Amino acid sequence: MIFIHRSWRLVAVALLLASASCKKTNPGGTPTPVTPPVVRSTQFKNPLLSSGPDPWVYQKDGYYYYMNTTGGDLQLRKTAKMSELNSAFSKVIWSPPTSGPNSKDVWAPEIHFLDGKWYVYFTAGPGNCCGGQRTWVLENTAADPTTGTWVEKGRIYNPTEDYWAIDGTVMEQNGKRYFLWSGQDGQSTVQRLYISEMSNPWTLTGPRVELSHPEYEWEKNGEPDVNEGPEVIQHGGKTFLVYSASHCDTDDYALGMLTASSTADPMKLASWTKSATPVFTKNAASEAYGPGHNGFFKSKDGQEDWIIYHANAGPNQRCGNQRVPRMQKFGWNPDGTPNFGTPVSLNVLINKPSGE
Repeated sequence: MIFIHRSWRLVAVALLLASASCKKTNPGGTPTPVTPPVVRSTQFKNPLLSSGPDPWVYQKDGYYYYMNTTGGDLQLRKTAKMSELNSAFSKVIWSPPTSGPNSKDVWAPEIHFLDGKWYVYFTAGPGNCCGGQRTWVLENTAADPTTGTWVEKGRIYNPTEDYWAIDGTVMEQNGKRYFLWSGQDGQSTVQRLYISEMSNPWTLTGPRVELSHPEYEWEKNGEPDVNEGPEVIQHGGKTFLVYSASHCDTDDYALGMLTASSTADPMKLASWTKSATPVFTKNAASEAYGPGHNGFFKSKDGQEDWIIYHANAGPNQRCGNQRVPRMQKFGWNPDGTPNFGTPVSLNVLINKPSGE
């Protein structure tokens, strides 16, 4: 009986030791808490931010650099994932002087990486936006544009045709670089699209050429008649110039498009064909009024094309800070033209850009 009793004691001790050995402990002897795995969503919702007129995105080295109109300064966001723009690092990179020709109405900034340096093109004026707006350039030599020093390079313009000018962007074709913008002809307030060749990132050379002016009824809603916000996307041997038409005060602000061969001379008006109908318009069912002033970017893995644009969530909200940035994937028609579809509804789950 004594032998049996001791055997059971040995078994009990062995079981106790085995049980203890199954528990993962830290040096203090307290069991280490188990951390549940992080489950990341594969979807997002528009809007990307609570406010953000005139959104613009530039991609480089795995990061997206985002800017939009604030009215009072230039803010730059940096993120690895566009679907997480609302948590991106943000920095004010330039504030206007208290007075002078670029002290007020700071609009439509775009950041570009050209010739090994960063440049920001933006619109500003002395406070009389109806006639004083011009386009300006900043330069930064740092590898990361959220660091370093931004230096003012002055205005970008042609002295012989120095008129109201906004919404500047850059296009490269046939080994040359061009500047596109929305401006006036000095005779009226109608906004037209112009192009000029660049000799460097802050200087125009040669004449400006008008590429488009409002001629269809869908381009003439509100006053004055407007073509503005030119943006370029190249695909399948073609160059598409997508622009915003009608006044932003109206719910019918929309996107139009010019098309040219990617080898054509973009300074020749005959190189371009203008679409007679808009390519992206309001969708009341999706709470998208006045969609426009867009930009383009690729998904993280480079497999998808995305459009970013602003729109109001309700009617009659005009050109204010209620315009929010939204993005959605788009495809291509059999004839090679982009198919932007219709604005996607707010607060509806959308698959994130591939690679995120």
